[in-house]
Amino acid sequence: MRGISTRLLKRLLSGGILALVIWGIYRTIADALGELDNQPVPWHLDYFWLCIAALLYLVGTVPLIVFWHRALKSVGCDPGFRETARAYCIGSLGKYVPGKALVVVMRTRLLYSERAGATATTVSIFLETLTMMAVGAFLALLSLVLWLDDHLNDERFLLPLAVGLLLLAGLPTWPAIFRRIVLRLGTARLDDKIEERLEGIRFPLMGFGWLCTAAAWLCFAGSLWSVVQGMGLDREVTGEGFPYFLAAITMAVVAGFLSLIPGGAGVREYMITVILGHFYFAEVLELPFAAVTALLAAVLLRIIWLVVELLLAAALYPLRHPPRSASGEG
Repeated sequence: MRGISTRLLKRLLSGGILALVIWGIYRTIADALGELDNQPVPWHLDYFWLCIAALLYLVGTVPLIVFWHRALKSVGCDPGFRETARAYCIGSLGKYVPGKALVVVMRTRLLYSERAGATATTVSIFLETLTMMAVGAFLALLSLVLWLDDHLNDERFLLPLAVGLLLLAGLPTWPAIFRRIVLRLGTARLDDKIEERLEGIRFPLMGFGWLCTAAAWLCFAGSLWSVVQGMGLDREVTGEGFPYFLAAITMAVVAGFLSLIPGGAGVREYMITVILGHFYFAEVLELPFAAVTALLAAVLLRIIWLVVELLLAAALYPLRHPPRSASGEG
């Protein structure tokens, strides 16, 4: 009877998580389509470039999975790369539910086995996520200072915001600080080997993470650039404008993540509208309806990325790993 109750509870929990994810995705799509319908500017889509945008987002996801896999190994877990990719992509859908915590819950649950305990897996998830945000904030700051400095007087909050985001996301990823934070959270009660596991988090790992994550961010900026190419603007958008796209996507995603709003809804669109719309479209390209055009690009990007995430999750979901059994830590 106890076994039946446990199985029923697990099924109810899984069903509840699935329902939350479906609701979050529905709200994201509905809000995005509503924003598109309310825009008065005519635009003509080039689906070739939109497919390139989707492909670049897909390619950019790979180095993030590679780094997470390496982080898992560093804290004593031993999942296969396919299992890691599956948990990463399906778990990513949890960000559309309020609080962001569901990403951690889903990835941990999907990966949990005798080769990947819950506590160590959770630690690796936070390490990967914070590293991604720290690198994004650093690239945003670099872009603002080196290429967009002429525009900073128009939006004085951007530079201190970028510095603040870098400190918030970057300081906790310093190996000694990260290890101390994890231990202060009482993880030793859940895993008696956690101190030994944390010894694997060192500067070589973080350097590898920064390289992987920087490559991902460049792909994501290219995805946004491709979306703009696919909007059929009457201005030529060249590679010289790439720093604007890099600053826009990094500021948008990092600020959206730290806002704790599901999917960064609203925050992403605002940051892209400011950096692409006010700076690049209006001041560089002198494009009419610059802010609205940037908002359109942001909404299109959100839809394209969501479609890629759904397709990845659907493709990887059937690739289950062997039956779970815990070993030594919860």
